[in-house]
Amino acid sequence: MSYPGYPPTGYPAFPGYPPAGQESSFPPPGQYSYPSGFPPVGGGAYPPTPSSGYPGAGGYPGAGGYPAPGGYPSAPQPGGAPSYPGGQGFGAPPSGAGFSGYPQAPSQSYGGGPSQVPLPGGFPGGPMPSQYPGGQAPYPSQPASMTQGTQGTIQPAANFDAMRDAEILRKAMKGFGTDEQAIVDVVANRSNDQRQKIKAAFKTMYGKDLIKDLKSELSGNMEELILALFMPPTYYDAWSLQNAMKGVGTQERVLIEILCTRTNQEIREIVRCYQSEFGRDLEKDIRSDTSGHFERLLVSMCQGNRDENQNVNHQLAQEDAQRLYQAGEGKLGTDESCFNMILATRSFPQLKATMEAYCRMANRDLLSSVGREFSGSVESGLKTILQCALNRPAFFAERLYHSMKGAGTDDSTLVRIVVTRSEIDLVQIKQMFSQMYQKTLSKRIASDTSGDYRRLLLAIVGQ
Repeated sequence: MSYPGYPPTGYPAFPGYPPAGQESSFPPPGQYSYPSGFPPVGGGAYPPTPSSGYPGAGGYPGAGGYPAPGGYPSAPQPGGAPSYPGGQGFGAPPSGAGFSGYPQAPSQSYGGGPSQVPLPGGFPGGPMPSQYPGGQAPYPSQPASMTQGTQGTIQPAANFDAMRDAEILRKAMKGFGTDEQAIVDVVANRSNDQRQKIKAAFKTMYGKDLIKDLKSELSGNMEELILALFMPPTYYDAWSLQNAMKGVGTQERVLIEILCTRTNQEIREIVRCYQSEFGRDLEKDIRSDTSGHFERLLVSMCQGNRDENQNVNHQLAQEDAQRLYQAGEGKLGTDESCFNMILATRSFPQLKATMEAYCRMANRDLLSSVGREFSGSVESGLKTILQCALNRPAFFAERLYHSMKGAGTDDSTLVRIVVTRSEIDLVQIKQMFSQMYQKTLSKRIASDTSGDYRRLLLAIVGQ
């Protein structure tokens, strides 16, 4: 399904990721005492992902409904938790201030100008384009409140005491049975940085590895979720990428979700962590597991060199829109390298302006043009970049929705997104989920999961 046009002024400004210089810094290689060879070769893997790409152009629902039927493959059947290491666990925290996790985006708007309040119909700052029948936009607009920065559902706990929390966890696992509620109460209400300090305190106090003890007490999805929460964020991304390329087949969606949505600083930290902890070169692994234009796109993403200037050059946006049209819709065949060059180098605010210029010039939206010109994984990757330029929380909301759609639940995707966004923008993702699907994320999770796993997910997501 494709939409005939795209609103010329786009959607209310969204702050995106932090500009260069405000990101967290990753500790030097080797500072985390992960055992070599983690995770073990031949372990399990995340549930296989569908091989087809993202939904066709326009597959994002309008504010009033679900995606077009058939536009998205059903979620894979749930598998077991992926293979995690035995031995000494993963990640001793640094001796300094600890791993601060992903940074929160500063309060700012694209283009440096004030965000516009949408007029009725969802088109800010001007009349509704005539090419939109009924005034229905193909992509949800962001509430004005979301342009003021993003926030996670997990905040650092006040009056934090790592030794007290370590003692609570020890008692919860001591003797017969496990007090899962006590574990949930601690883990869901501490930041990742605080969890690293609990891990260190536990080993200091009891001479035992907290992760190894948790693995012996938990299983299945609950184990996967707990272990993900105790991994430092950069390590979890690097581990997820390695797991996606391990063994037979490649989970392309995991590669896209991580490499096409992270900031330059985050990508560079992931590349360093991948090398220091797994002894492998991420770019080489990508080259050996992918091919063609998809391989080139991911290699471009691995460089972490996207322009992150938040100011928009409207003349350049017009020129890029013309280049993209001539490389795709305006010729027989497709010049894929032109799309790769522009989508891999321009800042997200600049790409948003380019999409608006493209709509005015071509009288159709760039997302639907990408759907007509590309297919498979490279189409999914290019669309992910454009969707993040428009509305990053909506992209993750859609991924969460499809992880729980149909028969079975793609638990690994559900866990990965909830964990990685819990301290960044999960509040905004929840807002977009409700707007796009007329059901709260917590209600959807409650209906698709059960037991302690459901209790911990809901404690992280909140109501």
